[in-house]
Amino acid sequence: MVENNETYEPSNTIFDGFVGVKFFSAPRAYFFGYKDLELSLGDKVVVETVRGLELGEIAIAPISIDKYASSLALKPIIRKATDVDIKIFENNEKDAGFALDICKKESEKLGLNMSLISCEYTLDKAKVIFSYVADDRVDFRELLKVLAARLHTRIELRQIGPRDKAKLIGGLGICGLPLCCSTFLNEFDGISINRAKNQMLAINIPKLSGQCGKLICCLKYEDDVYSEERAKYPELGSKLSIDNVEYTVTAVNIISGVIKIENTEDVKFIPFEDLKKQVHFRKNKPQNEKN
Repeated sequence: MVENNETYEPSNTIFDGFVGVKFFSAPRAYFFGYKDLELSLGDKVVVETVRGLELGEIAIAPISIDKYASSLALKPIIRKATDVDIKIFENNEKDAGFALDICKKESEKLGLNMSLISCEYTLDKAKVIFSYVADDRVDFRELLKVLAARLHTRIELRQIGPRDKAKLIGGLGICGLPLCCSTFLNEFDGISINRAKNQMLAINIPKLSGQCGKLICCLKYEDDVYSEERAKYPELGSKLSIDNVEYTVTAVNIISGVIKIENTEDVKFIPFEDLKKQVHFRKNKPQNEKN
């Protein structure tokens, strides 16, 4: 689903209120304005989007227009969906399946290195949108000619990334819950392996990767907290002395607040709050630093 994130006329002031509308191809709700309509949760509506007319369902109940705080102008709800609209939508879904099969066969004939993910028609069938994944840019000019001749409508081929693919298809994460990207995440921040190191996780890339093959987005959720808490603890490699015996800090468990210290003869696990009352930590000197 393409976001209605551009500024459009007419002004929002012509609307009585706004609602959140969910589309069947995307989990996120988008805001649309309405006027002279009695709307409630679950109503199916025909709306105008940047792609054309589409059928959606109200997922956020009507809100007075004076509470709309965004600077983006709202696109309008055209009408409540009729039985005819719903029937057209159902037929379009069937036709989209046929169109996807045609596109797959034609792309294979042309030897195009692309993996088709989905196909959607706008409600008025003025446009058909194909989403695909590819490692490189794809020259689909010949494919467009073939599809236009067979489908007799405007064609849009939209390349998406692996994270977008996971968002579109959905699934369950390692936590057992639906994927964050397919439920509430709207933007994808860059996820670095440094976040896993900062949280002292075992650097096992398969276990740290999601369905998209990229590092799991949830690595960012607690990263700032870990950074803040780690500043309170000694660095790994710091030296300390207990009863004139020297130890090295080899592990820190921020969750339990326990420090692991060891030397060649002994290993201890001590609560940090107890330990810092007894000893003074010092960092290792860099190898090139003179005594």
